[in-house]
Amino acid sequence: MMMVSSKTFSLLQFFTLFYLFTVAFASTEEAIALLKWKATFKNQNNSLLASWMPNSNACRDWYGVICFNDRVNTLTITNSSIIGTLYAFPFSSLPFLEHLDLSRNNISGTIPPEIGILTNLVYLGLNINQISGTIPPQIGSLAKLQILRIFGNNLNGPIPGEIGYLRSLRALDLSDNSLSGSIPASLGNFNNLSLLYLYNNQLSGSIPEEIGYLRSLTEIFLNRNFLNGSIPSSLGNLNHLSILCLYDNHLSGSIPASFGNLNNLSILCLYDNHLSGSILEEIGYLRPLTMLFLGMNSLNGSIPASFGNLRNLQELYLNDNNLTEEIPSSVCNLTSLEVLFMSRNNLTGKIPQCLGNIIRLKVMTMSHNNLSGEIPSSISNLTSLQILDLGRNNLEGAIPQCFGNIRSLQVFDMHNNKLTGTLPTNFSIGSSLISLNLHGNKLEGKIPRSLANCKKLQVLDLGENHLNDTFPMLLGTLTELRVLRLTSNKLHGPIRSLGAEIMFPNLRIIDLSYNAFSKALPTSLLQNLKGMRTIDQTMDKPSYEGDGYYQDSVVVVSKGLKLEVVRILSLYTVIDLSNNKFEGYIPGVLGDLIAIRVLNLSHNGLQGPIPPSLGSLSVVESLDLSFNHLSGEIPQQLASLTSLEFLNLSHNYLQGCIPQGPQFHTFEGNSYEGNDGLRGFPVSKGCGNDHVSEINYTVSALEDQERNSEFFNDFWKAALMGYGSGLCIGLSIIYFMISTGNMKWLARIIEELEHKIIMRRRKKRQSQRNYRRRDNRF
Repeated sequence: MMMVSSKTFSLLQFFTLFYLFTVAFASTEEAIALLKWKATFKNQNNSLLASWMPNSNACRDWYGVICFNDRVNTLTITNSSIIGTLYAFPFSSLPFLEHLDLSRNNISGTIPPEIGILTNLVYLGLNINQISGTIPPQIGSLAKLQILRIFGNNLNGPIPGEIGYLRSLRALDLSDNSLSGSIPASLGNFNNLSLLYLYNNQLSGSIPEEIGYLRSLTEIFLNRNFLNGSIPSSLGNLNHLSILCLYDNHLSGSIPASFGNLNNLSILCLYDNHLSGSILEEIGYLRPLTMLFLGMNSLNGSIPASFGNLRNLQELYLNDNNLTEEIPSSVCNLTSLEVLFMSRNNLTGKIPQCLGNIIRLKVMTMSHNNLSGEIPSSISNLTSLQILDLGRNNLEGAIPQCFGNIRSLQVFDMHNNKLTGTLPTNFSIGSSLISLNLHGNKLEGKIPRSLANCKKLQVLDLGENHLNDTFPMLLGTLTELRVLRLTSNKLHGPIRSLGAEIMFPNLRIIDLSYNAFSKALPTSLLQNLKGMRTIDQTMDKPSYEGDGYYQDSVVVVSKGLKLEVVRILSLYTVIDLSNNKFEGYIPGVLGDLIAIRVLNLSHNGLQGPIPPSLGSLSVVESLDLSFNHLSGEIPQQLASLTSLEFLNLSHNYLQGCIPQGPQFHTFEGNSYEGNDGLRGFPVSKGCGNDHVSEINYTVSALEDQERNSEFFNDFWKAALMGYGSGLCIGLSIIYFMISTGNMKWLARIIEELEHKIIMRRRKKRQSQRNYRRRDNRF
């Protein structure tokens, strides 16, 4: 017995020594293999991996390495600035590796098929790198794998069906890649799967019904793909599901009735699909629901009254559908609600007065509906309200004066309604207002001077109302103001500065068109528009605490067309002073505002030459100076405006050669009509640029001389015709003008008379030429 025990002991010693030897050998082999992989990195001076030295203990000293029984068990090298590939990774030398996390590095190349050698792997994280290519089917060999995270790379191609062999998988995240093809039905093998993230890829086809049988699922993110077909009713079996996000796909059909069984659901995101039919009444009984996103579909019918049961709901999106009927008063029971989106539907009736009870409400948008009645004054009780958008409805009555006291309000949009009365006059100091849009109503009275208290104001649109006031120069102190639109009101008088050093320093869009502003163009104002003096594509856009909930938009007249500019207000620079009563010269200082893209001074009484400085407007796309009294030649400097797509100089008194340049060759005759002194393309064949042009110019010059002679003959004929009774009156008027030094009126009369006589002579000569041609032909 003692002999057997001795032999047994000797064998035990032998196997122990053999094990220790092989372990020591294997650990050395693992270390050498890892060092070979490190040698392929492009950044050998990586400070985090400085501990990886041949003469050190890998298990004890190396960064990111954890051993079990002296074998590498865990390799966690995350966010370590590795620049390399996986081609030299020692897959075959790490048989005991269970945890591999190389996330947040700069690893490129493809995933080698040797990944399938790591059969003991439980965790694989390659996320947020630059890995490309396809997912190798050998990944299906990792039978023990529980967590697979390869999101945030450049992977393409299909998800291999072999992935279904990973029956131990609890979390699968392949999101933020370029994976294509359909979702494999083999995913139905993941009985333990809790998290499924495939969002932001290019996956197509239908959602496999098999996913609905993975009873352990708690979160599904399939959003931002190209999935089509209907939503499988089997998803209603997922009793543990808390988040279901299918938004931004091409899903169609109705919302499955089985969704009423998802009693643990807290977030349901179905927006931006092609879903139709009515909204399930059963959704109103999913009491844990905190976020419900059904917007941007084709849902119809009414808003279920059962929604009033969703007492935990914080965000409700029903926008951009075909919902009808009135807003149910039960919505007022949603006392936890912070965001309410109902815009762009066909909702009718009045806005419930009881909405003022939802005191946590921060965002309320109901624009683009058919809502009527007055604005509930109870909304002023919402002291946390940041965005209120009721634009494009049929609301009437006055704006409650108390709205000016909502200090938290950042966006106040009531554009295109039927509101009457005056604007609130009590905008308080400390106001948070960033955007105020009351465009297209029937508001009267003056522009409230208390708006100057809104120091954060960036967008002010009061256009198309009946406001009767002078220019609100006091608003020039609003240093954040970028958009000022006062078009189509009854504003009048000259625009005079207050002598302040700062006036509208960040203004990018100013539209004063269709008013009765008079006298000279406001040179002092134009000189202070510092925001238009530099072309800065990186300028910040208007931002709100509820950013993403609202988009500023204004309509500008560009290239002769009305265009809606949405959320690029800081990049689109416009000056529109058209259809007023401005007179005098165009200030040369306009040429300093080099960021202008649209300049419209048409339909005024401006006179004198076009400033050559306008040739400095290098990004101007639309220039309209039509229907004024401008004279002289078109400056040659305008030919350098390579961005110019629309030019209207018609109906002035311009003369001389039309400049020739890349853009000027694209303009047609209607850009110059009503200017009888202009020559050159496209109104005539040439203007002295070649031999033919010189002949044409000579003929034109002779015609001009003849015309001038004819003009004076006709002028004196006209004068002598009125010699009798009109001579005394005429001499009296001339004496008065000479004695007062004001000859402008006489010059204007002569200019108009010359224009009429020239036109008459031109028609006469044209008829004579036609008569001669006809004689020659016969």
